[in-house]
Amino acid sequence: MTLDVPPSEVSRWRAVARVLRSPLDALSSALLPDVCTLCGSPLPQLSSVPICPLCWIEVPVLAGPSCARCGDALTSPASSPGSSLCRVCRMAPPPFVRAVAYAIYEEPLRGALHALKYKELHPAARPLGRMLAHAIAKLALDAPAELLVVPVPLHRSKLAARGFNQARLLSLHALKFLRKSHPTWELHLASTTLLRLRETESQAGLSPHQRRINVRGAFSVSADAAITAKHILLVDDIFTTGATARAASQALLKAGAASVWVATLARARRSNPFARDFLFDNDTDDLGSNLIHASSNLQGSQVNSSHDQPSF
Repeated sequence: MTLDVPPSEVSRWRAVARVLRSPLDALSSALLPDVCTLCGSPLPQLSSVPICPLCWIEVPVLAGPSCARCGDALTSPASSPGSSLCRVCRMAPPPFVRAVAYAIYEEPLRGALHALKYKELHPAARPLGRMLAHAIAKLALDAPAELLVVPVPLHRSKLAARGFNQARLLSLHALKFLRKSHPTWELHLASTTLLRLRETESQAGLSPHQRRINVRGAFSVSADAAITAKHILLVDDIFTTGATARAASQALLKAGAASVWVATLARARRSNPFARDFLFDNDTDDLGSNLIHASSNLQGSQVNSSHDQPSF
């Protein structure tokens, strides 16, 4: 008998993993999962986080030129040569100073986040928090020496249904890593600072214009005195169109915050290369100017995989 192993390194690793599990791992498979939650391949060792090392390695880390303000890729005609800002940020500068993320919102990261949020795979928050810490570290040279870390809140009804706020959980783990990697950087968690006043409609499937309307006026600050003249690091799991980041930042600034910085674990990429082409309409909102699509054929399909898209 011969073992037919595919030539790719990925397939070779998975084939070898099938025979490298220790006897202890095999005996304990009844207690802990023995296959990867994301790809179904055998785990090389027991872990409270049933995601194989290769899936973690395959997380699509952000690379290449990006907007110095919102972090979106500068790869479309919407970006002018030599400019460090995308077209959206040039036409309607966001209220936050800068937004950073660790990876692209694609598989396998999407699956890991879904496992955390919807399958209660809480141990996954630790490796995901480490990734978030790497994203936050991008701000270390530019951001203030002291920041209040404010997770984007869930509405109380959604919090009761889910049982936890993934933004807060990821922030907790990220801060543990940052205290070791950046011991002089004063980052203080303030998870009750920002409130979500109303239960907004799910952002999944909404156009950027609809997302902005959906979250307009949705946030408030619990105590203005707690953030007056303070610099804020706003944290969430995913940045999609920036509607929530803008709305939450505006609420914090209105309450007296000195500045707002944004960090997310993932960044959704728009599938249409011209999806950043926006025009101003005649209405104004709390941020100054509302944006609408330049063409009707972009409505509703601008971001990768709208299923379970976050509000950010």
